[in-house]
Amino acid sequence: MPLSPEAQAEIEDARATPRQTLRAVSEGMEAHLYTAHPVLDHGFVRVIDYMGDDAAIVQAARVSYGAGTKKARDDAGLIRYLMRHWHSTPFEMCEVKFHVKLPVFVARQWIRHRTANVNEYSARYSILDREFYIPEPDALAAQSTVNNQGRGAVLEGAEAARVQEILKSDAMRAYDHYEEMLSQDGQQGLARELARMNLPANVYTQWYWKTDLHNLFHFLRLRADAHAQYEIRVYAELMCRLVADWVPAAYSAFEDYRMGGVSLSGKGVEVLKRRLAGEAVTQETSGMSKGEWREFVEVFG
Repeated sequence: MPLSPEAQAEIEDARATPRQTLRAVSEGMEAHLYTAHPVLDHGFVRVIDYMGDDAAIVQAARVSYGAGTKKARDDAGLIRYLMRHWHSTPFEMCEVKFHVKLPVFVARQWIRHRTANVNEYSARYSILDREFYIPEPDALAAQSTVNNQGRGAVLEGAEAARVQEILKSDAMRAYDHYEEMLSQDGQQGLARELARMNLPANVYTQWYWKTDLHNLFHFLRLRADAHAQYEIRVYAELMCRLVADWVPAAYSAFEDYRMGGVSLSGKGVEVLKRRLAGEAVTQETSGMSKGEWREFVEVFG
């Protein structure tokens, strides 16, 4: 169970006492409120609160564009227009607050997205649980030989078992020493803020993470990408499903223009025009670097 019995009881109490509201409500997101969706072996994501829906994006945009816009476009069409032309402010009118339980090394990647409000569980005041992320065998991979930031072939058989055992034993031994260093059994011990430094990066932490929809889309575009590290990607992919239920029109536009779309440089546009005109363009005649040309060919052949 990803949630403690106390947390689960608190959630059940909240669900048992719903309140009426006059604010905008997303039925899709209401269904996810308080539910802890499991991720990895001990992690989860749950929605604590949210503000706004697809209509809030449209409402904010029409304040900017003035009366009469609604006659020209339906709501979904306007949202697609905003996404297509990078008009980000209306998407900032929606906000969401997540409770996330995740390994520390994933959190250190995640925190690079600085356009959010974060409050993390403090190991200065509390004792961390004996919970560590131990990858499943199919997530154990060797270092890529072509990408310094990526993974290569998946480890198999005895090698996978050997690595898993090292991860488990190191984590357990570190936690044993963590407990031994804490003040207990009449010993003076070490302060919690110091004892925690011996814990490995795969120990689990928790935080509340609040952001607006525009910045959430930026996070998801990078972290739900196939090139993102698996351990953060699975969190992002789950959050994509939650957002799709929250703001379906906005997520559809995001999926189309950001996740499924590509950006072209001026040189890329010129190469496409030349190709459409029947010209055989090579990297040497394109004006692009080798890296740019490789990425262009991966998309357009």
